[in-house]
Amino acid sequence: VQLVESGGGLVQPGGSLRLSCAASGFTFSRYAMSWYRQAPGKERELVAAIGSAGGSRNYADSVEGRFTISRDNAQRTVYLQMNSLNPEDTAVYSCNARLVELRRTYDYWGQGTQVTVSS
Repeated sequence: VQLVESGGGLVQPGGSLRLSCAASGFTFSRYAMSWYRQAPGKERELVAAIGSAGGSRNYADSVEGRFTISRDNAQRTVYLQMNSLNPEDTAVYSCNARLVELRRTYDYWGQGTQVTVSS
């Protein structure tokens, strides 16, 4: 199982980034996918989540209206489009795959990609 994030980097306030998370080693289309972030000295927080078919999406209040999560099951990839970035968005962003089935939870994580918003 592998989740590989990409697309992070340094961006100025007000700028945009698009993160990608490429999955392999499991049945991607059956899993709900999420993006989490963790800033230095802070707890990890859920940023956005999308259902297995892409029809259900949820966002943290702090990113609602600025970030968009999407997925391409054929490409086994989940995306996070981030617009109007501000310094408070600086964090390591990680993707998560989760499936709850028959009372068991299958949980996979990527290694994370750094996003830094600074002038």
